[in-house]
Amino acid sequence: MKIFLVGFMGSGKTTIGKHLSGQIGFDFVDTDRFIEKQQGMTVPEIFAQHGEVAFRDMERNVLQEIQKLDYTVVATGGGMPCYNDNMDLMRSSGKVVYLKTSPKTLSRRLLRSYKVRPLIKGKTEKELQLYIIEKLNEREHFYNRAHFVVPTENFSMEGLLRLLGFGV
Repeated sequence: MKIFLVGFMGSGKTTIGKHLSGQIGFDFVDTDRFIEKQQGMTVPEIFAQHGEVAFRDMERNVLQEIQKLDYTVVATGGGMPCYNDNMDLMRSSGKVVYLKTSPKTLSRRLLRSYKVRPLIKGKTEKELQLYIIEKLNEREHFYNRAHFVVPTENFSMEGLLRLLGFGV
């Protein structure tokens, strides 16, 4: 069994994924870290050297490799569900959870984020807010295809565990 966590950057996929995997005894894979290890460079370096299209192809390849794994929680990149037939592949091979987060919360988290995120690098606070709203409008119909939608503003690990059938 695999559990895929999808949602916008800053929604908590990696943080929640690590905690969830520890709670249920599954392995944990962050697709961005997987790609970085595989390519020997950071995501920002990949974007700078190869561009977004090449990165999306790398995501697809990683998703195909992950299909061989079992008992794994997977934190996906924010755009992964929106390209190719990635969401169909995730839905058919595991449970997909959309970590739904408001634009206001995303903006607050991303502004204080210590990570360099290539798609928002150099944006002002106002530009970031507009970018989040625009991208969420584009992506939300993909995210909403998840098996479960979990609002992160009132998140509880116990609630997620129950939702996924692991009890408390």
